[in-house]
Amino acid sequence: MPVERLKKRREFLKVAASGRVAASKTVVVQALFSESCDSLADKSRHRVRVGFTASRRVGGAVIRNRAKRRLRALIDSHLLPVKKKPVDIVLIARHSTTVVPFATLKSDFLKSLSRLGIKG
Repeated sequence: MPVERLKKRREFLKVAASGRVAASKTVVVQALFSESCDSLADKSRHRVRVGFTASRRVGGAVIRNRAKRRLRALIDSHLLPVKKKPVDIVLIARHSTTVVPFATLKSDFLKSLSRLGIKG
């Protein structure tokens, strides 16, 4: 099942306001578990929606885009089907997201998912 994307600002704000946070030196992961799905997502009980963000503190446009590409690569290769509840996940890049080895980024990401109860 392909991962859906969070694209609207209100979706990011909802996850930030009501979700849980796990931060590491390379990435911040926010997750919001939902009992009831949005009207468009009612068809898929086990949906996962993911959003990516990088503020200007991370760097210029080129650096921010590189950081978001690395975060998308993490999701594409390491996010398997999750628990039975639908979940919205937001990944926030940090300055070190672009400079650390990918293995370190992956390790921090998986630890964050584990702390949030998304992966065993």
